[in-house]
Amino acid sequence: MGRVTPIEKKDLPADVRSLIEVGEQLMGFTPNDALIMARNPALTKALLSLVQAVYGQGTLDPGLKRLIGYINSTAAGCVYCQVHTANGAHDNGVETAKIQAAWEYETSELFSEAERAALRVAQAAGHTPNDVTDEAFSDLKNYFSEDEIVEIVSVIAMFGFLNRWNSTLATELESTPLAFARTVDLKTSGEVK
Repeated sequence: MGRVTPIEKKDLPADVRSLIEVGEQLMGFTPNDALIMARNPALTKALLSLVQAVYGQGTLDPGLKRLIGYINSTAAGCVYCQVHTANGAHDNGVETAKIQAAWEYETSELFSEAERAALRVAQAAGHTPNDVTDEAFSDLKNYFSEDEIVEIVSVIAMFGFLNRWNSTLATELESTPLAFARTVDLKTSGEVK
């Protein structure tokens, strides 16, 4: 059970409800973390703007952005975000086998060298303290432009907030991502409840 109760969508003011509905359109379900965050409408609005800027802008493949979030969230230990990003990767065309092999990205033939470089940085950045090395960052530059690197780091930074938010509040998973995690036997850093 979560540590703070999500507000029922029907109980939200119309302006906040409309923000939550944008999140629903992006994800395909109502995210519990947004219903908790709705207790602070300014935060809800700011985070929605950030999510739209991170996921809606740029040239990186949307599936890769979700895999970056998955690896980063797993390294940080946030099961809620791990399941959300894995489900999001699937929804953005990443094959189930690739999601299941995400933690073998260094050796799996399912991943390109560019993906390995991005996921390596995502994993190291999920550690506390941050463990990204100059060598890993230099390797990233072999495959991505500086604009694309900003996209990669923006995903990591966004999940820095979301991982802390959801793991601290023990946010409960919604039925859609929970069913996905159970169906594909998703590997997570903790119990999927």
